Amino acid sequence: MPAYDLIIRNGTICDGTGAPRFTGDVAVKNGLIVAVGAVRGDAAEEVDATGRIVAPGWVDVHTHYDGQATWDPEMAPSSWHGVTTVIMGNCGVGFAPAAPDRHDWLIGLMEGVEDIPGTALAEGMAWDWESFPEYLDSLEKMPRAVDVGTHVPHGAVRAYVLGEREKPGAVPTAEDIRKMSEIVEEGVRAGALGFSTSRTVIHKSVDGEVVPGTTATAEELIEIGRAMGRVGHGVFEMASDMKREWDEFGWMGALSRETGLPVTYAALQSIAKEMPLEEQIAEMRHQNAQGANIVAQIALRGNGVIMAWRGTIHPFRFRPSYAAIAELPWEEQLVQLKDPAFRAKVLAEANVYPDSDIVNLFRMIAEGWHNQFIMDEDFDYEPQPEASILLRAKTAGVSPDAFAYDKLMEDEGNGFIYLPILNYADGNLDFLEALQAADDTVNSLSDGGAHCGTICDAASPTFMLQHWVRDRRRGSRISLEHAIKRQCHDTARLYGLDDRGVIAPGYLADINVIDFDRVRLLKPWLAFDLPAGGKRLLQKAEGYDYTIKGGKVTFRNGEWTGATPGNLIRGPQRADLMEAAE
Repeated sequence: MPAYDLIIRNGTICDGTGAPRFTGDVAVKNGLIVAVGAVRGDAAEEVDATGRIVAPGWVDVHTHYDGQATWDPEMAPSSWHGVTTVIMGNCGVGFAPAAPDRHDWLIGLMEGVEDIPGTALAEGMAWDWESFPEYLDSLEKMPRAVDVGTHVPHGAVRAYVLGEREKPGAVPTAEDIRKMSEIVEEGVRAGALGFSTSRTVIHKSVDGEVVPGTTATAEELIEIGRAMGRVGHGVFEMASDMKREWDEFGWMGALSRETGLPVTYAALQSIAKEMPLEEQIAEMRHQNAQGANIVAQIALRGNGVIMAWRGTIHPFRFRPSYAAIAELPWEEQLVQLKDPAFRAKVLAEANVYPDSDIVNLFRMIAEGWHNQFIMDEDFDYEPQPEASILLRAKTAGVSPDAFAYDKLMEDEGNGFIYLPILNYADGNLDFLEALQAADDTVNSLSDGGAHCGTICDAASPTFMLQHWVRDRRRGSRISLEHAIKRQCHDTARLYGLDDRGVIAPGYLADINVIDFDRVRLLKPWLAFDLPAGGKRLLQKAEGYDYTIKGGKVTFRNGEWTGATPGNLIRGPQRADLMEAAE
């Protein structure tokens, strides 16, 4: 009988700690790494990793697979990019607890906030749960290509307790808050990794109402945080507009100090945030200097909308002639869009915007030609001004809207335009250089599984390697060792997942074997493969020779093997190192 289940031979090992790379072997048995270095003996399967990078599997702590995880064992697109662990239930949205008469409401909340087709969620989910522990039991039934962990989401908790009283501005009673705290405590004791909420006006239900956490008081949030404190573990996760009168950092710091638990928030350059990012980081560090543990989640590139005729949004959505055909089947739309007379009519029209508190966002989409970029082959996600539609149209001698229209029409109407709405105020990513070197930030905000018709940032780990480590032409690059540490060790430690993110004896055998010179993002595409034909933007990568989860090869040369060794994560995980490996 072979001594090991798997040996990866002669790889260049970046072990996830940030230590210098070295050449060696990795031996795996019973789902764990049992030896690293010069490994003698044989195995049931061997992988020749000569000339390849051997790294831990990526741990993505900000996803929204809450519905998809109940029906999809492959967990794409995150699993296509070397991710072996996802944490979902972020931003206060999710599907448990769920009273039987609130299913449609929860779907509408997720559809509005995260742009996941409601029809897909309605058809895909079995709803064989009501309480949060029952939801975890349901998740545990399905094997997957990745491990999944989740938060208890504020929106679902509030809806469950307040029922029909849950409206924007609703003020829960002391008894309501007590019940919410009990639900969160029950969920964390059952295995949730934390609690999440959202306090930003950008997050709205499909009916246009702000999400439940937006108007919650600090007292409500602190009481819920104390529920996790009673359990002794859990991460408090939040997206917020950071209004100064809310004093978000004040109560986050107080909560963290009282409970000893980490609080983490989405740290972005954003038109919706009253407090600039630099001020947010300074306030966070002020609280941490007083004993708090607040961690900023940062994105790796501009959080951008990918616009297309069949996507959720595009620059011509607010022109009356297009609006008149927007609900037609695509084949009928395409006929109209190809008609020169229709094109001329659309281009002659002014935009008509709905009455909305985010009308400035609509203007960016429809008129922001200086900050919109055609997604050509090998697109650079840190584009320079001369690549903008405004300047490319000027060079071509046409109007920006005519240039954009024609580019969207390429490939039978399947062209894409990139609009970095967040994180690109300076026209570059230089501000992220210092943040990526900091210990009080983690790489995050991929939103895997969400924003199906607008973004595909689930590809962020691949972007990190391709852009920040190897190809960046503007500003500084970072080392491969540090990039890998940011994507596995650091994210895992934030959530108490001490059993993964490092290549050393005793850790989970979650491993990527990467042809670093060949790593690149492929062009995204719109697929209509969700339940009920729901659409989603997908993006694959080249360069991942193998992704291994728990010692099983799940992806080989970018293709799923069908293996499903992934499990539900219940609570913090410990690595007993050599004792576990023996």
